[in-house]
Amino acid sequence: MPTTDEEKITSSWIKEAQKGYIRVAALILLSKNPAHGYEIIKEIKDRTKGFWRPTAGGVYPILRDLEETGYIEGEWTTQRNRKIKVYKITETGRLILKRALIKQNEIANNMNSLFQEFAKEVLNVEAEKLPMPIMPSPFSAFLEEEKEKRTNGKEALQQRRQHLKRSIEMLQKEIKSIDKEIAVKANAK
Repeated sequence: MPTTDEEKITSSWIKEAQKGYIRVAALILLSKNPAHGYEIIKEIKDRTKGFWRPTAGGVYPILRDLEETGYIEGEWTTQRNRKIKVYKITETGRLILKRALIKQNEIANNMNSLFQEFAKEVLNVEAEKLPMPIMPSPFSAFLEEEKEKRTNGKEALQQRRQHLKRSIEMLQKEIKSIDKEIAVKANAK
């Protein structure tokens, strides 16, 4: 199936957003454990179940920048006869990370409000029927461990399951609505 212009545009928007998030994702991961660049790339890919696949060309310049600004420190070590640079977050980096996550939470909340308004006014879907949040934080995959430490693991899984069920129900209703529109348009020809 050919890719439409709209698909290409939205794909490029997602890639641009992901580039901006690498900086914060790296700081989150380094706040848990020191790591080298490849470990950061792999962890981002694994935690997002392959949805987000940063490249070395995208990550290493950001690590250099974070090091130059004093948010992380790198130290050369040898592993398996190879020199690698292992990074760790600094106290300044922790402060910046905390502020960035607060700002990100504000952005996610504001975007959710916009999405709810759109769903209600354009899609005719009532807010209480929408899964909450519509737009989870892009960093939720990196912060899940912290959330699970604060809550019972079983309770967290049940909440995620319930959220997914509501999302599936909403999507199934939307599919039925679209199918009806397609049928009406097909009959009009």
